[in-house]
Amino acid sequence: MKYLNEVARFGSLRKVAVHLNVDASAISRQLTQLEEELGAAVGTRSGQGFVLTQVGEELVALFRQQKASEDAALSRIEALQSLKRGRVSLAVGEGFIADLISAPLQAFMARYPGIQISVEMAGANEATRLVKEDRVDLALVYAPSPDAELYSHVVTRQPLELITPPKHPLTRLSPLSIRQISGYPLALIDQQFGMGQLISLVEELEHIRFEPQLRTNSVAVLKNFVLSGMGVAFMPRLTVNSETKQGRIACVPVPHPVLSGASAHIVSHKGRELTVSAETLINHLHDGMLFFN
Repeated sequence: MKYLNEVARFGSLRKVAVHLNVDASAISRQLTQLEEELGAAVGTRSGQGFVLTQVGEELVALFRQQKASEDAALSRIEALQSLKRGRVSLAVGEGFIADLISAPLQAFMARYPGIQISVEMAGANEATRLVKEDRVDLALVYAPSPDAELYSHVVTRQPLELITPPKHPLTRLSPLSIRQISGYPLALIDQQFGMGQLISLVEELEHIRFEPQLRTNSVAVLKNFVLSGMGVAFMPRLTVNSETKQGRIACVPVPHPVLSGASAHIVSHKGRELTVSAETLINHLHDGMLFFN
C-alpha cells in the first residue's frame, strides 16, 4: 500500500525507486502481490508511466485516510503530554511569508518548542495539490479555486488592490476602473498563483487583455517593480503592509467584484483528521496573523 501510494504520487515505478532508494523490480513485485491478493489490477503500466485503476484509487485513498487517522491518534496521545512533541507541515504562498514569520510563527515555536514546523513555498495551485496528496497538513492560500476536496478552516476577505509608487497618477482617480490601469506600465504574476487567476478572470469578464511589461512567479519581484518606480501591480494590501506604512508604496482599491471579493484561506484536505498540533497551529495563526485575524 505504501509503494502504491508513492507510485500514485510520482507516476512511475522508476521515479519511486530513485526516491526510496529501492530496486524498481522489488516495487513491481509488491504491486503484483497486492493485485494477486485482491484479484484485481491496481494500475496499468505504459510509456506514459503508471496509471491507477479505480481499484487503485480506492486503495490509495484508504491508505492516506488510515495514515492520517494514525497520525491524529498519536497526536492526541501527545496532547496528553501538553503538546511536548509533534509535527506540522505547511504550504505557504509567498505573499504570506512576512506576516507568518514576523511574530506568529516565532511565538508558536517559543510556546511549543517540541513541535517541529516545516514550511514549503508554493503558489496556490501547487499548495492545494500538496494538501490533496497529503504531503502537507495545511496550506495558506490566496484566492484558491473552489475545490470539493479542500476544507477552509479560516477565511478572511482580502481584496486584490493596485499597488503603485507614491503620487502615481492612478492614485488621484476615484473610482479607478480596470481599463484605466491598462494605460500604464504593469507587472503581473503567473496564473499558478491566486492573484494571477483573479486577473485572468477579470480579463475574461471585461473582455480586455492586459499587456504587462513584466511577468513573474515572484511576489518579491512584483513588489520591487513598484518600489523602483517602474510601474504598477496587483497585490493584497497586507502583502506590502510595511512599505505602505513607510510611504514607499500606495494602495488603490479597484471597485471590481472579482478583486474586492478576494479572500485568504487556511485549508486542509477535506475528510482528513488533523493532528492536535495542526489544529493548535490553525488557532494560533487565526489569532496572530494579520491576514487571518
